[in-house]
Order: sequence, then C-alpha cells, then structure tokens
Amino acid sequence: MDAMTNHAPAALALIQQNLRDSIAAQEAFGAASASHIFECACWIAAAFKNGGKILIFGNGGSAADAQHMAAEFVNRFLMDRPPLPAIALTTDSSILTSIGNDFSFDDLFAKQVKALGRPGDIALGISTSGNSPNVLAAISVAREVGMKTVALTGGTGGKLMGMVDLCLNVPDRRTPHIQETHLWVEHLLCQLVDEILFGAYQE
Repeated sequence: MDAMTNHAPAALALIQQNLRDSIAAQEAFGAASASHIFECACWIAAAFKNGGKILIFGNGGSAADAQHMAAEFVNRFLMDRPPLPAIALTTDSSILTSIGNDFSFDDLFAKQVKALGRPGDIALGISTSGNSPNVLAAISVAREVGMKTVALTGGTGGKLMGMVDLCLNVPDRRTPHIQETHLWVEHLLCQLVDEILFGAYQE
C-alpha cells in the first residue's frame, strides 16, 4: 500500500496530462478537418443511398477500428434504422491466411477490394502512419476499380495522403492519441451518416 501511495501523485498527474493531450489531439483534428469530416459522411451516405457499400481496413488497432465501425453501420449506432452495408476486410481468417500464405501480407486487402469493390463504393483505409503497405496497395486497387477513397491517418499523413480522394489526418505524432481520435471520428461519421439518411437522432 505504501508503494501505491508513493506513486499516486505521479500517477494522477500522468492521468490528467494524458487526458489533456488526448483532448488536444481531437480538438486540433476537429478544427482542421470539420469540413472534410462532413464531406466524408456525405460520400458514405450517398454510396449507401445508391446501393453501394463501404469497405474498411487497417492493421492492429486499426483493424479493430475497421470491425467496430462496420458493426455500427450493419447493426446500429444511436438510432434503430435499416442495416447499412459495411464490410471490414480484417475478419475472415481463411481469406487472410490464404492470401498471406500464397501471395503476400501486402496483398491482404487489395485482393479483397478487387473481389468486392465496385464503382460508387467507398474504400476507407486506416493507418496511423499513413504508410502501411497493405493499406496502400488496397487504396491503389480501389482507385483502379473506380471507388472513392478515404484514409484516416496521423502525423504527416504518410504516402496515403497523396493517394486518396479525401484524407482525414490527425496532426499528432503520438500513436495512442491518433488512434483515440480515429475512434472519435469513426463514431462521428456513423452519427452523421445516420442523420443524413434518416433524420436527427432524438434521445
């Protein structure tokens, strides 16, 4: 207990500083990218309205984000409404392992985009660095297919910034705060799309 008591002031200071830094990253991103966030939501809503879908992909924590976001669209976010067609390209272990085994880890998402993507669909690549090779490859294929391409990135935006139609870049170098901001904007996009398609959410 003494050790815990001795560490408590430093731990509490760390908690408060971490919270301030996370909020600052979100505020900086929101201030710089509000119009792009709304534009992205409009693209996704238009794709759904016109019979299209969104393909979402990333690695590690970004893979979890892809699955989380797809679940919010297919099931529900805040309101009960019809399911919306979103696919996370990170979930089918047979597809992922066969592509990785027969070809390359860099092809994991590109092959799925080529198989599933259609003109008018949205490809959303998530990469904290903006330089994940398999995300870059998938975006390249999406452009060839005729899909609209969007990236969620951090730092300088990496190579993805120059490849996609719309880049939502978190201008921060700290991976945890970039990822926390990505989750915030993913939730926000779900809410905006719902409200564009179905009207304002009522508590």
